[in-house]
Amino acid sequence: MEHALTPTILSELRRPRPYPAVSVLTPTHRREPENAQDPVRLRNVVAEAKRQLEADPAVTRERRNDVVTHLDRALAEVDLAHAEDGLVIFAAPGEHQVWSLAREVPERVVLSDTFLTRNLVSAQAADQPFWAMSVAADRVTLWNGGADRVTEEHSGGFPLTQEAMNFDPERRERIGDNPSTFRDEGTRRFLRDADTALGAILRASPRPVYVTGEPAALSALDEMGLHTRDAVQVPRGGLAHAGAEAVWQALHPVVEEQAKRGADRVAGELESARGRREFAAGVDELWQNAREARVRLLAVEENYRITVRDDGDHLVPATSGDLDAREDIVDEIVEQCLETGAEVRFVPDGTLGEAGGIAGVLRY
Repeated sequence: MEHALTPTILSELRRPRPYPAVSVLTPTHRREPENAQDPVRLRNVVAEAKRQLEADPAVTRERRNDVVTHLDRALAEVDLAHAEDGLVIFAAPGEHQVWSLAREVPERVVLSDTFLTRNLVSAQAADQPFWAMSVAADRVTLWNGGADRVTEEHSGGFPLTQEAMNFDPERRERIGDNPSTFRDEGTRRFLRDADTALGAILRASPRPVYVTGEPAALSALDEMGLHTRDAVQVPRGGLAHAGAEAVWQALHPVVEEQAKRGADRVAGELESARGRREFAAGVDELWQNAREARVRLLAVEENYRITVRDDGDHLVPATSGDLDAREDIVDEIVEQCLETGAEVRFVPDGTLGEAGGIAGVLRY
């Protein structure tokens, strides 16, 4: 199952497909006893997708069989033992994908000429992804981080390793990872290469950056790094040779502290916007402003969900299952704001008070 959504992957997912491109969404659960319902619920929603394919006169028999085959293959690839909070299956002629999301999705089936991506986009924004680079004199690793884990990234040349001839056992025993190591020109060149490689990653997928390493390594990067200059430093050595769990344990408290600071900053910006009359709150007001590209900063409480319908002039509350109900309007607003260059921040429940779970700062 897929977890990491990059701009390149998102662009590929959004391209038009031969009809029908099928999107199947269902909530999943991480723990017992709630997860006992997941297998049945998943089979039922896939069966509903097949029923809609069978009933659609625009779908030829050959194309229907092709898509059904890919739905079955996708279903076989689902690993509910490692389920998160939502699951998305995409299937179209000749292809399928399975996405596990750390954010709940509404149960639905959509047949169109594109895949339904807004729930993926919103889940990624809620996950607040980051890059973490772990630095040692002989090895630099890159970690793809999110709200509850890191996984090692194997792209862009990472992990980088220093030439073995510069690290013979006698020299390692003599100086190891002490400050003199990071004054060595070969080591400094190695760190510059790592900084350059990180820059290429950031151009393709910009995110906040954390850097771990011995104080001497962090100091060397301070002097020469271009792309690590604004990174959050974590003075902890040994992680370039460690596994994901050790890296996450070192980063977790720092990431949480940064998230708290970010939430405080967002609250301050929202309060200032009130005084300038650049403040908006509620799904109806935010949806209108998002479509006009007026939102500069969007704040959403982490578990905020609401079902609405469009009455022609405004979005009004609705019940799930109502005709024309829009169960993922929050995800629609998030995606629209990101599309128009807004900053999107998810904040702890209760942070926005009377704003009702969603608020924004307007551009004008």
